[in-house]
Amino acid sequence: MLPESTNGTSGGGLAVPMAWLCAEFIADDLLRAGCLVAPGTLEYRAGRQTLALTIHLCEGAPAYGGARAAGRLDEWLSRTAYEHPWPEWVRARLAERDRAGDMGPDLAMARETWRLLEATTVRAADLGGLPPAGFGCLPVDESSHVWMPAWKLGLPLGHLALHLY
Repeated sequence: MLPESTNGTSGGGLAVPMAWLCAEFIADDLLRAGCLVAPGTLEYRAGRQTLALTIHLCEGAPAYGGARAAGRLDEWLSRTAYEHPWPEWVRARLAERDRAGDMGPDLAMARETWRLLEATTVRAADLGGLPPAGFGCLPVDESSHVWMPAWKLGLPLGHLALHLY
């Protein structure tokens, strides 16, 4: 039988990472709405986990929906933008939470997700060789593939899904 409280506050009860699960649900919803990649693929999972990590570390999952959502979407868009140093931001946010003494199940899920996003490599079209914005539109050579950490594939997918929402 489960304990009466499952939010981790009942002294030894089952700890459920509700904030993380909300962020993951929102990320899944955004990617499905964008129809960018098929659910269940490695690309989809990389996009969902990258976007969930972004949403969670922005502390934006509870504000999803309503008038406050536009501000959160703008923040998520800026965090996932091409010019934004996303991995450094993730490391800094996780370190801030460590210094604050946050040892909850949500942070444990975020840490594990970050570890997997860094450790998992995927083979995808080389987007790193594209010229910066404003230098014309050159097509991506989809025959040129490189191995990259999963977050490097998930980040542009998440950003595009946010734009399409």
